[in-house]
Amino acid sequence: MFGYSLTRPLHNKDYYYSIFSACEKFDTHIEGWHTESGPGVFEAALAFGDIKGMADRAALFKYAVKSIATTYGITPCFMAKPRHGLPGNSGHMHISLVDASGANLFARPSPDPNPPYPDVAHLSDLGRHFLAGLLDGLPDIMPLLAPTVNSYKRLVENFWAPVTVSWGLEHRAASIRLIAPPTAKPAATRFEIRVPGADANPHYVLAACLALGWRGVERKMELGLRPLARGEAVGGAGDAGERLARTLGEATERFVRAGSVAREVLGDEFVEHFGGTREHEVRLWDEAVTDW
Repeated sequence: MFGYSLTRPLHNKDYYYSIFSACEKFDTHIEGWHTESGPGVFEAALAFGDIKGMADRAALFKYAVKSIATTYGITPCFMAKPRHGLPGNSGHMHISLVDASGANLFARPSPDPNPPYPDVAHLSDLGRHFLAGLLDGLPDIMPLLAPTVNSYKRLVENFWAPVTVSWGLEHRAASIRLIAPPTAKPAATRFEIRVPGADANPHYVLAACLALGWRGVERKMELGLRPLARGEAVGGAGDAGERLARTLGEATERFVRAGSVAREVLGDEFVEHFGGTREHEVRLWDEAVTDW
């Protein structure tokens, strides 16, 4: 366990620096990269940018990590849960919304004296609608955020992964972590979507999150779900939100059902096609004879 080690990257420094160099050429700027919890685990943060460019950069980063590794005899993986008993590999996405001048539309010019919850005192009305939309549709888009059988081995209690529809200010166990004043500058106000795993397709994840958030804006959805309190465990008592799907099969059934939010924001054609691929995956898994 070498989380946040300053020296561990030096053990494979040529590989490490080769990825930095390649990503710079790809215009995929690595803002930070360090060891995390678990043997051989690294966490990378990519510098933010526009949504289409970010999805491309996330995909290019994974490609660079895997392809350059062959030169050094390393086989990296982006499995959501490669090892039992340790936290899995996430694919957290940070989302903000800016206007043509670059101003953050989630930031509130001055604190709301009467917010529905203290956690959103610095979040704009548009930001609150966006958050409400994310929460409302989150259970219906799970196959996009957790697309494999293995994805759901990560989404279990007590392993730093969200398992409920939940949110909170700087709450790292919630599905959606609000980053806003007083713990961040107004210009940095954003949502961190913590459900996706490292195995997710970044284009699908960002498209789905934008679609859900904008649906909330268009409908002026109100926050009906209280935030998780500091130190509150996910899945605690009260109205902290429903349990997210426990399996790919359960997630896919909700995704493809008639009237799902996924069908509303992504269209029937996409849902039928992608849902069909996930149903096929589940059938193959059901037939598999495993070590277990």
